[in-house]
Amino acid sequence: MTTATRRLDSTATRFGAWLARPLASFHLIVTIATLLTVLGLVMVLSASSVEAYADGGSAYSLFVQQAMFAGIGLVLFYLALRIPLRRLRQWSFPVFALSMLALLLVLLPGIGSEVQGARRWLVIGPISIQPSEVIKVSLVVWGAHLLASRRSERATLKELLVPLVPAGLLVCLLVVLQPNLSTTIALGIVLMALLWFGGLPARLFVTIAASGVVAAVVLALSAGYRSDRMRAFFNPGDDPQGIGYQARQAMYSLADGGIWGRGLGQSRAKWSYLPNSHNDFIFAIIGEELGFLGCMLVLGLFALFVFTGLRIATRSVDPFLKILIATATTWITSQALINIGYVVGLLPVTGLQLPLVSAGGSSLAITLFMFGIIANAARHEPEAVSALNAGQDGRVSRLLRLPKPEVYSPVRAEQARARSVNRRGPGRPPNGRGGAEGGRKGRGRPDLPEPPRRRSGESRGTGSLRATRAWEPSYPMPHARERGRSR
Repeated sequence: MTTATRRLDSTATRFGAWLARPLASFHLIVTIATLLTVLGLVMVLSASSVEAYADGGSAYSLFVQQAMFAGIGLVLFYLALRIPLRRLRQWSFPVFALSMLALLLVLLPGIGSEVQGARRWLVIGPISIQPSEVIKVSLVVWGAHLLASRRSERATLKELLVPLVPAGLLVCLLVVLQPNLSTTIALGIVLMALLWFGGLPARLFVTIAASGVVAAVVLALSAGYRSDRMRAFFNPGDDPQGIGYQARQAMYSLADGGIWGRGLGQSRAKWSYLPNSHNDFIFAIIGEELGFLGCMLVLGLFALFVFTGLRIATRSVDPFLKILIATATTWITSQALINIGYVVGLLPVTGLQLPLVSAGGSSLAITLFMFGIIANAARHEPEAVSALNAGQDGRVSRLLRLPKPEVYSPVRAEQARARSVNRRGPGRPPNGRGGAEGGRKGRGRPDLPEPPRRRSGESRGTGSLRATRAWEPSYPMPHARERGRSR
Protein backbone atom coordinates (compact mmCIF):
# COMPACT_ATOMS: atom_id res chain seq x y z
CA MET A 1 0.00 0.00 0.00
CA THR A 2 1.45 3.33 -1.05
CA THR A 3 1.76 6.36 1.15
CA ALA A 4 -0.94 8.22 -0.81
CA THR A 5 -3.36 5.31 -0.35
CA ARG A 6 -2.69 5.22 3.38
CA ARG A 7 -3.33 8.94 3.67
CA LEU A 8 -6.55 8.61 1.69
CA ASP A 9 -7.73 5.75 3.91
CA SER A 10 -6.83 7.70 7.02
CA THR A 11 -8.73 10.76 5.77
CA ALA A 12 -11.77 8.64 4.91
CA THR A 13 -11.65 7.03 8.36
CA ARG A 14 -11.49 10.38 10.12
CA PHE A 15 -14.34 11.76 8.01
CA GLY A 16 -16.45 8.69 8.71
CA ALA A 17 -15.78 9.08 12.43
CA TRP A 18 -16.79 12.73 12.23
CA LEU A 19 -20.01 11.83 10.38
CA ALA A 20 -20.86 9.43 13.19
CA ARG A 21 -21.04 12.30 15.66
CA PRO A 22 -24.58 13.14 16.85
CA LEU A 23 -24.62 16.70 15.49
CA ALA A 24 -22.74 16.10 12.23
CA SER A 25 -25.84 16.70 10.08
CA PHE A 26 -26.57 19.98 11.85
CA HIS A 27 -23.03 21.25 11.35
CA LEU A 28 -23.06 20.22 7.69
CA ILE A 29 -26.28 22.14 6.97
CA VAL A 30 -24.99 25.26 8.73
CA THR A 31 -21.69 25.04 6.85
CA ILE A 32 -23.33 24.51 3.44
CA ALA A 33 -25.73 27.43 3.95
CA THR A 34 -22.86 29.69 5.05
CA LEU A 35 -20.55 28.80 2.17
CA LEU A 36 -23.24 29.15 -0.51
CA THR A 37 -24.45 32.48 0.91
CA VAL A 38 -20.92 33.94 1.14
CA LEU A 39 -20.09 32.71 -2.36
CA GLY A 40 -23.34 34.23 -3.63
CA LEU A 41 -22.60 37.63 -2.06
CA VAL A 42 -19.09 37.71 -3.54
CA MET A 43 -20.29 36.70 -7.01
CA VAL A 44 -23.25 39.11 -6.95
CA LEU A 45 -20.84 41.95 -6.15
CA SER A 46 -18.57 40.90 -8.99
CA ALA A 47 -21.30 40.24 -11.57
CA SER A 48 -23.48 43.29 -10.81
CA SER A 49 -20.85 45.99 -10.27
CA VAL A 50 -20.67 47.15 -13.89
CA GLU A 51 -24.44 47.26 -14.44
CA ALA A 52 -25.05 48.90 -11.05
CA TYR A 53 -22.48 51.60 -11.77
CA ALA A 54 -23.96 52.28 -15.20
CA ASP A 55 -27.49 52.60 -13.79
CA GLY A 56 -26.94 54.50 -10.55
CA GLY A 57 -23.33 55.56 -10.34
CA SER A 58 -22.50 53.11 -7.54
CA ALA A 59 -20.99 49.69 -8.11
CA TYR A 60 -22.31 48.46 -4.75
CA SER A 61 -26.03 49.24 -4.96
CA LEU A 62 -27.21 45.73 -5.94
CA PHE A 63 -24.68 44.15 -3.59
CA VAL A 64 -25.92 46.22 -0.64
CA GLN A 65 -29.49 45.17 -1.39
CA GLN A 66 -28.45 41.51 -1.55
CA ALA A 67 -26.45 41.85 1.68
CA MET A 68 -29.47 43.40 3.40
CA PHE A 69 -31.66 40.44 2.45
CA ALA A 70 -28.87 38.09 3.53
CA GLY A 71 -29.07 39.72 6.96
CA ILE A 72 -32.84 39.23 6.99
CA GLY A 73 -32.31 35.63 5.92
CA LEU A 74 -29.82 35.15 8.74
CA VAL A 75 -32.45 36.30 11.25
CA LEU A 76 -35.02 33.97 9.66
CA PHE A 77 -32.50 31.12 9.78
CA TYR A 78 -32.03 31.68 13.51
CA LEU A 79 -35.78 31.91 14.14
CA ALA A 80 -36.31 28.67 12.21
CA LEU A 81 -33.76 27.00 14.48
CA ARG A 82 -35.72 28.05 17.55
CA ILE A 83 -39.26 27.23 16.37
CA PRO A 84 -40.65 24.16 18.17
CA LEU A 85 -41.77 21.63 15.59
CA ARG A 86 -45.22 21.38 17.11
CA ARG A 87 -45.62 25.14 16.58
CA LEU A 88 -44.42 24.76 13.03
CA ARG A 89 -47.21 22.30 12.37
CA GLN A 90 -49.82 24.42 14.12
CA TRP A 91 -48.91 27.53 12.13
CA SER A 92 -48.52 25.75 8.79
CA PHE A 93 -52.05 26.28 7.48
CA PRO A 94 -52.51 29.91 8.68
CA VAL A 95 -49.21 30.86 7.02
CA PHE A 96 -50.23 29.02 3.85
CA ALA A 97 -53.57 30.84 3.80
CA LEU A 98 -51.84 34.21 4.25
CA SER A 99 -49.45 33.35 1.42
CA MET A 100 -52.42 32.55 -0.82
CA LEU A 101 -53.97 35.91 0.09
CA ALA A 102 -50.70 37.67 -0.80
CA LEU A 103 -50.69 35.92 -4.18
CA LEU A 104 -54.18 37.27 -4.83
CA LEU A 105 -53.21 40.80 -3.75
CA VAL A 106 -50.25 40.82 -6.14
CA LEU A 107 -52.62 40.45 -9.09
CA LEU A 108 -54.74 43.47 -8.08
CA PRO A 109 -53.92 46.75 -9.87
CA GLY A 110 -52.58 49.36 -7.49
CA ILE A 111 -51.39 46.78 -4.96
CA GLY A 112 -49.01 44.50 -6.83
CA SER A 113 -45.91 46.09 -8.35
CA GLU A 114 -45.63 45.55 -12.10
CA VAL A 115 -42.19 45.22 -13.70
CA GLN A 116 -41.82 44.45 -17.41
CA GLY A 117 -45.42 43.27 -17.64
CA ALA A 118 -45.25 40.89 -14.66
CA ARG A 119 -46.97 41.37 -11.31
CA ARG A 120 -44.81 39.48 -8.80
CA TRP A 121 -43.93 41.89 -6.00
CA LEU A 122 -45.60 43.46 -2.98
CA VAL A 123 -43.85 46.67 -1.95
CA ILE A 124 -43.83 47.25 1.81
CA GLY A 125 -41.92 50.44 2.55
CA PRO A 126 -38.38 50.07 1.21
CA ILE A 127 -38.70 46.29 0.84
CA SER A 128 -40.26 44.41 -2.06
CA ILE A 129 -41.40 40.84 -1.39
CA GLN A 130 -42.28 38.07 -3.81
CA PRO A 131 -45.20 36.09 -2.31
CA SER A 132 -44.47 33.30 -4.80
CA GLU A 133 -41.22 32.64 -2.91
CA VAL A 134 -43.01 32.53 0.45
CA ILE A 135 -45.65 30.13 -0.87
CA LYS A 136 -42.97 27.55 -1.65
CA VAL A 137 -42.01 27.13 2.00
CA SER A 138 -45.57 27.35 3.28
CA LEU A 139 -46.70 24.69 0.80
CA VAL A 140 -43.85 22.38 1.83
CA VAL A 141 -44.61 22.69 5.56
CA TRP A 142 -48.41 22.56 5.30
CA GLY A 143 -48.31 19.72 2.78
CA ALA A 144 -46.01 17.66 5.00
CA HIS A 145 -48.23 18.30 8.02
CA LEU A 146 -51.39 17.41 6.09
CA LEU A 147 -49.97 14.18 4.66
CA ALA A 148 -48.49 13.13 7.99
CA SER A 149 -51.83 13.65 9.72
CA ARG A 150 -53.81 11.85 7.02
CA ARG A 151 -51.45 8.89 6.93
CA SER A 152 -51.69 8.51 10.70
CA GLU A 153 -55.46 8.15 10.30
CA ARG A 154 -55.13 5.58 7.50
CA ALA A 155 -56.88 7.96 5.15
CA THR A 156 -58.18 6.88 1.80
CA LEU A 157 -56.49 7.87 -1.45
CA LYS A 158 -59.01 10.66 -1.99
CA GLU A 159 -58.31 12.08 1.45
CA LEU A 160 -54.59 12.06 0.70
CA LEU A 161 -55.10 14.03 -2.51
CA VAL A 162 -57.76 16.46 -1.22
CA PRO A 163 -57.25 19.27 -0.33
CA LEU A 164 -53.51 19.17 -1.06
CA VAL A 165 -53.67 18.73 -4.84
CA PRO A 166 -56.50 21.27 -5.46
CA ALA A 167 -54.73 23.82 -3.26
CA GLY A 168 -51.43 23.19 -5.04
CA LEU A 169 -53.04 23.57 -8.45
CA LEU A 170 -54.72 26.81 -7.35
CA VAL A 171 -51.36 28.17 -6.21
CA CYS A 172 -49.81 27.24 -9.57
CA LEU A 173 -52.68 28.99 -11.38
CA LEU A 174 -52.20 32.20 -9.39
CA VAL A 175 -48.47 32.18 -10.12
CA VAL A 176 -49.08 31.54 -13.84
CA LEU A 177 -51.34 34.60 -13.93
CA GLN A 178 -48.47 36.85 -12.77
CA PRO A 179 -47.00 35.40 -15.18
CA ASN A 180 -44.12 33.39 -13.67
CA LEU A 181 -43.49 30.01 -15.30
CA SER A 182 -40.20 29.36 -13.48
CA THR A 183 -41.81 29.55 -10.03
CA THR A 184 -44.71 27.46 -11.31
CA ILE A 185 -42.22 24.73 -12.21
CA ALA A 186 -40.69 24.93 -8.73
CA LEU A 187 -44.15 24.66 -7.13
CA GLY A 188 -44.92 21.67 -9.34
CA ILE A 189 -41.73 20.00 -8.12
CA VAL A 190 -42.76 20.67 -4.51
CA LEU A 191 -46.21 19.17 -5.08
CA MET A 192 -44.79 16.08 -6.80
CA ALA A 193 -42.21 15.57 -4.04
CA LEU A 194 -44.90 15.83 -1.35
CA LEU A 195 -47.02 13.20 -3.08
CA TRP A 196 -44.06 10.88 -3.64
CA PHE A 197 -42.69 11.01 -0.11
CA GLY A 198 -46.23 11.04 1.28
CA GLY A 199 -46.71 7.53 -0.09
CA LEU A 200 -48.84 8.06 -3.19
CA PRO A 201 -49.11 4.82 -5.23
CA ALA A 202 -46.52 4.69 -8.01
CA ARG A 203 -49.01 4.27 -10.86
CA LEU A 204 -51.08 7.27 -9.81
CA PHE A 205 -47.93 9.29 -9.18
CA VAL A 206 -46.66 8.59 -12.70
CA THR A 207 -50.03 9.65 -14.12
CA ILE A 208 -50.03 12.93 -12.18
CA ALA A 209 -46.38 13.59 -13.05
CA ALA A 210 -47.04 12.99 -16.76
CA SER A 211 -50.01 15.36 -16.61
CA GLY A 212 -47.79 17.97 -14.97
CA VAL A 213 -45.17 17.64 -17.71
CA VAL A 214 -47.84 18.06 -20.40
CA ALA A 215 -49.21 21.14 -18.63
CA ALA A 216 -45.71 22.62 -18.38
CA VAL A 217 -45.12 22.09 -22.11
CA VAL A 218 -48.45 23.71 -22.95
CA LEU A 219 -47.64 26.70 -20.75
CA ALA A 220 -44.16 26.95 -22.26
CA LEU A 221 -45.63 27.19 -25.75
CA SER A 222 -48.61 29.39 -24.89
CA ALA A 223 -46.88 32.77 -24.44
CA GLY A 224 -44.59 34.58 -26.84
CA TYR A 225 -41.47 34.90 -24.68
CA ARG A 226 -41.80 31.34 -23.39
CA SER A 227 -42.22 29.87 -26.88
CA ASP A 228 -39.21 31.93 -28.00
CA ARG A 229 -37.11 30.29 -25.30
CA MET A 230 -38.20 26.83 -26.40
CA ARG A 231 -37.45 27.66 -30.02
CA ALA A 232 -34.03 29.00 -29.07
CA PHE A 233 -33.25 25.79 -27.19
CA PHE A 234 -34.15 23.44 -30.05
CA ASN A 235 -32.75 25.71 -32.78
CA PRO A 236 -29.93 27.72 -31.17
CA GLY A 237 -28.49 28.85 -34.50
CA ASP A 238 -31.66 30.37 -35.94
CA ASP A 239 -31.37 33.72 -34.15
CA PRO A 240 -27.96 33.94 -32.43
CA GLN A 241 -28.23 37.72 -31.94
CA GLY A 242 -31.85 37.58 -30.76
CA ILE A 243 -33.60 34.91 -28.71
CA GLY A 244 -30.49 32.70 -28.62
CA TYR A 245 -28.10 35.47 -27.57
CA GLN A 246 -28.23 34.98 -23.80
CA ALA A 247 -27.69 31.21 -23.84
CA ARG A 248 -24.86 31.58 -26.38
CA GLN A 249 -23.07 34.23 -24.32
CA ALA A 250 -23.34 32.01 -21.24
CA MET A 251 -21.55 29.22 -23.10
CA TYR A 252 -18.83 31.65 -24.19
CA SER A 253 -18.35 32.72 -20.56
CA LEU A 254 -17.97 29.15 -19.35
CA ALA A 255 -15.52 28.36 -22.14
CA ASP A 256 -13.52 31.52 -21.41
CA GLY A 257 -12.95 30.45 -17.81
CA GLY A 258 -11.16 27.21 -18.58
CA ILE A 259 -9.90 25.13 -15.66
CA TRP A 260 -8.64 27.84 -13.32
CA GLY A 261 -10.76 30.82 -14.41
CA ARG A 262 -9.78 34.36 -15.34
CA GLY A 263 -9.69 35.44 -11.70
CA LEU A 264 -12.21 36.88 -9.29
CA GLY A 265 -13.67 40.09 -10.69
CA GLN A 266 -12.07 39.63 -14.12
CA SER A 267 -15.17 38.55 -16.05
CA ARG A 268 -15.63 40.12 -19.46
CA ALA A 269 -19.21 38.90 -19.95
CA LYS A 270 -20.52 41.13 -17.15
CA TRP A 271 -19.63 44.19 -19.23
CA SER A 272 -23.12 44.13 -20.77
CA TYR A 273 -22.34 41.06 -22.88
CA LEU A 274 -24.41 38.64 -20.76
CA PRO A 275 -27.87 39.90 -19.65
CA ASN A 276 -28.91 39.01 -16.08
CA SER A 277 -25.38 37.90 -15.30
CA HIS A 278 -25.92 38.53 -11.57
CA ASN A 279 -29.24 36.69 -11.45
CA ASP A 280 -30.30 33.80 -13.69
CA PHE A 281 -26.86 33.30 -15.28
CA ILE A 282 -24.56 33.83 -12.30
CA PHE A 283 -23.26 30.27 -12.71
CA ALA A 284 -21.73 31.37 -16.02
CA ILE A 285 -19.85 34.18 -14.23
CA ILE A 286 -18.65 31.65 -11.63
CA GLY A 287 -17.33 29.48 -14.46
CA GLU A 288 -15.62 32.42 -16.13
CA GLU A 289 -13.97 33.88 -13.03
CA LEU A 290 -13.35 30.75 -10.95
CA GLY A 291 -13.13 28.25 -13.78
CA PHE A 292 -14.07 24.60 -13.83
CA LEU A 293 -12.89 24.22 -10.23
CA GLY A 294 -15.31 26.93 -9.07
CA CYS A 295 -18.18 25.19 -10.85
CA MET A 296 -17.21 21.90 -9.23
CA LEU A 297 -17.19 23.63 -5.84
CA VAL A 298 -20.80 24.74 -6.34
CA LEU A 299 -21.87 21.31 -7.58
CA GLY A 300 -20.02 19.65 -4.69
CA LEU A 301 -21.81 21.82 -2.12
CA PHE A 302 -25.22 20.96 -3.56
CA ALA A 303 -24.27 17.27 -3.74
CA LEU A 304 -23.28 17.42 -0.07
CA PHE A 305 -26.59 19.12 0.66
CA VAL A 306 -28.49 16.26 -1.04
CA PHE A 307 -26.57 13.72 1.04
CA THR A 308 -27.16 15.61 4.28
CA GLY A 309 -30.82 16.37 3.63
CA LEU A 310 -31.71 12.78 2.78
CA ARG A 311 -29.61 11.62 5.73
CA ILE A 312 -31.68 13.80 8.06
CA ALA A 313 -34.94 12.60 6.50
CA THR A 314 -33.89 8.95 6.85
CA ARG A 315 -32.78 9.30 10.45
CA SER A 316 -35.82 11.27 11.61
CA VAL A 317 -38.34 9.23 13.60
CA ASP A 318 -41.15 11.76 13.14
CA PRO A 319 -42.92 11.07 9.81
CA PHE A 320 -43.74 14.77 9.50
CA LEU A 321 -40.02 15.55 9.44
CA LYS A 322 -39.36 12.74 6.97
CA ILE A 323 -41.78 14.21 4.42
CA LEU A 324 -40.81 17.82 5.14
CA ILE A 325 -37.03 17.44 4.84
CA ALA A 326 -37.12 15.07 1.86
CA THR A 327 -39.45 17.45 -0.01
CA ALA A 328 -37.39 20.55 0.83
CA THR A 329 -34.18 18.81 -0.26
CA THR A 330 -35.78 17.76 -3.54
CA TRP A 331 -37.12 21.26 -4.23
CA ILE A 332 -33.86 23.15 -3.55
CA THR A 333 -31.69 20.64 -5.39
CA SER A 334 -34.01 20.45 -8.41
CA GLN A 335 -34.06 24.23 -8.67
CA ALA A 336 -30.26 24.30 -8.60
CA LEU A 337 -29.97 21.59 -11.24
CA ILE A 338 -32.48 23.32 -13.54
CA ASN A 339 -30.58 26.61 -13.25
CA ILE A 340 -27.22 24.98 -13.95
CA GLY A 341 -28.80 22.87 -16.70
CA TYR A 342 -29.99 25.82 -18.76
CA VAL A 343 -26.76 27.77 -18.19
CA VAL A 344 -24.70 24.93 -19.68
CA GLY A 345 -27.22 24.39 -22.49
CA LEU A 346 -28.81 21.12 -21.36
CA LEU A 347 -32.25 22.64 -20.68
CA PRO A 348 -34.30 25.53 -22.07
CA VAL A 349 -34.02 28.81 -20.17
CA THR A 350 -36.67 28.96 -17.45
CA GLY A 351 -35.51 31.78 -15.18
CA LEU A 352 -35.14 29.70 -12.01
CA GLN A 353 -32.48 31.14 -9.74
CA LEU A 354 -29.51 29.32 -8.25
CA PRO A 355 -30.49 28.95 -4.56
CA LEU A 356 -28.51 31.18 -2.16
CA VAL A 357 -26.17 32.28 -4.98
CA SER A 358 -28.21 34.24 -7.52
CA ALA A 359 -29.25 37.83 -6.82
CA GLY A 360 -32.79 38.02 -5.50
CA GLY A 361 -33.68 39.21 -2.04
CA SER A 362 -36.91 37.31 -1.38
CA SER A 363 -35.46 34.08 -2.75
CA LEU A 364 -32.32 34.38 -0.60
CA ALA A 365 -34.18 35.15 2.63
CA ILE A 366 -36.82 32.44 2.16
CA THR A 367 -34.26 29.80 1.17
CA LEU A 368 -32.20 30.59 4.27
CA PHE A 369 -35.36 30.16 6.34
CA MET A 370 -35.86 26.73 4.75
CA PHE A 371 -32.26 25.83 5.54
CA GLY A 372 -32.95 26.84 9.13
CA ILE A 373 -35.90 24.43 9.28
CA ILE A 374 -33.68 21.66 7.91
CA ALA A 375 -31.00 22.45 10.50
CA ASN A 376 -33.70 22.39 13.18
CA ALA A 377 -34.75 18.94 11.98
CA ALA A 378 -31.11 17.81 12.14
CA ARG A 379 -31.13 18.61 15.86
CA HIS A 380 -34.13 16.26 16.22
CA GLU A 381 -32.31 13.16 15.01
CA PRO A 382 -32.51 10.56 17.81
CA GLU A 383 -28.77 10.60 18.53
CA ALA A 384 -28.71 14.40 18.43
CA VAL A 385 -31.65 14.60 20.85
CA SER A 386 -29.90 12.26 23.27
CA ALA A 387 -26.64 14.18 23.07
CA LEU A 388 -28.25 17.60 23.47
CA ASN A 389 -30.41 16.54 26.39
CA ALA A 390 -27.32 15.01 27.99
CA GLY A 391 -25.58 18.38 27.88
CA GLN A 392 -23.38 17.76 24.82
CA ASP A 393 -24.49 20.95 23.10
CA GLY A 394 -21.34 21.80 21.22
CA ARG A 395 -19.96 25.26 20.57
CA VAL A 396 -22.51 26.29 17.94
CA SER A 397 -25.56 25.40 20.04
CA ARG A 398 -24.11 27.09 23.13
CA LEU A 399 -23.21 30.19 21.13
CA LEU A 400 -26.69 30.44 19.61
CA ARG A 401 -28.41 29.52 22.89
CA LEU A 402 -30.71 27.09 21.13
CA PRO A 403 -33.44 25.33 23.12
CA LYS A 404 -33.30 21.61 23.78
CA PRO A 405 -35.08 19.56 21.11
CA GLU A 406 -38.28 17.81 22.06
CA VAL A 407 -38.24 14.05 22.34
CA TYR A 408 -40.56 12.32 19.87
CA SER A 409 -42.36 9.43 21.56
CA PRO A 410 -44.61 7.28 19.32
CA VAL A 411 -46.14 5.62 22.39
CA ARG A 412 -47.22 8.89 23.96
CA ALA A 413 -48.40 10.19 20.60
CA GLU A 414 -50.56 7.09 20.12
CA GLN A 415 -51.87 7.54 23.64
CA ALA A 416 -52.87 11.12 22.85
CA ARG A 417 -54.60 9.95 19.67
CA ALA A 418 -56.52 7.27 21.59
CA ARG A 419 -57.73 9.84 24.12
CA SER A 420 -58.75 12.15 21.27
CA VAL A 421 -60.80 9.34 19.70
CA ASN A 422 -62.49 8.61 23.01
CA ARG A 423 -63.54 12.25 23.35
CA ARG A 424 -65.16 12.17 19.88
CA GLY A 425 -67.50 9.42 20.96
CA PRO A 426 -67.79 5.73 20.13
CA GLY A 427 -69.59 6.26 16.83
CA ARG A 428 -67.24 8.79 15.23
CA PRO A 429 -63.98 7.87 13.57
CA PRO A 430 -60.96 10.19 13.69
CA ASN A 431 -61.95 11.87 10.43
CA GLY A 432 -65.32 12.91 11.86
CA ARG A 433 -67.61 10.59 9.82
CA GLY A 434 -69.79 7.95 11.37
CA GLY A 435 -69.56 4.27 10.62
CA ALA A 436 -71.27 1.02 11.43
CA GLU A 437 -68.34 -0.17 13.48
CA GLY A 438 -67.53 3.08 15.24
CA GLY A 439 -64.41 5.21 15.26
CA ARG A 440 -61.84 2.51 15.82
CA LYS A 441 -63.21 0.11 13.28
CA GLY A 442 -64.30 2.56 10.60
CA ARG A 443 -63.19 1.63 7.06
CA GLY A 444 -61.30 -1.40 8.26
CA ARG A 445 -58.78 0.47 10.40
CA PRO A 446 -57.05 -1.67 13.03
CA ASP A 447 -57.83 -1.00 16.65
CA LEU A 448 -55.70 1.62 18.28
CA PRO A 449 -53.31 0.26 20.89
CA GLU A 450 -54.28 0.61 24.51
CA PRO A 451 -52.66 3.59 26.21
CA PRO A 452 -49.62 2.54 28.25
CA ARG A 453 -50.14 2.55 31.99
CA ARG A 454 -48.84 5.48 33.90
CA ARG A 455 -45.68 4.72 35.77
CA SER A 456 -45.47 5.32 39.46
CA GLY A 457 -44.57 8.89 40.18
CA GLU A 458 -45.35 10.07 36.64
CA SER A 459 -47.08 13.42 36.42
CA ARG A 460 -50.63 13.66 35.10
CA GLY A 461 -50.13 17.24 34.00
CA THR A 462 -51.51 18.42 30.70
CA GLY A 463 -48.30 20.01 29.46
CA SER A 464 -46.84 16.80 28.07
CA LEU A 465 -50.19 15.88 26.51
CA ARG A 466 -50.37 19.16 24.62
CA ALA A 467 -46.87 18.55 23.35
CA THR A 468 -47.67 15.09 22.05
CA ARG A 469 -50.84 16.05 20.20
CA ALA A 470 -48.82 17.98 17.65
CA TRP A 471 -46.37 15.11 17.35
CA GLU A 472 -48.76 12.45 16.15
CA PRO A 473 -47.14 9.68 14.12
CA SER A 474 -47.98 9.57 10.44
CA TYR A 475 -48.00 5.79 10.21
CA PRO A 476 -49.70 3.18 12.42
CA MET A 477 -47.70 1.59 15.18
CA PRO A 478 -46.20 -1.86 14.44
CA HIS A 479 -48.32 -3.63 17.02
CA ALA A 480 -51.44 -1.93 15.62
CA ARG A 481 -50.69 -3.27 12.15
CA GLU A 482 -50.18 -6.76 13.58
CA ARG A 483 -53.59 -6.56 15.21
CA GLY A 484 -55.13 -5.62 11.89
CA ARG A 485 -53.56 -8.60 10.17
CA SER A 486 -54.60 -11.03 12.89
CA ARG A 487 -58.24 -10.13 12.37
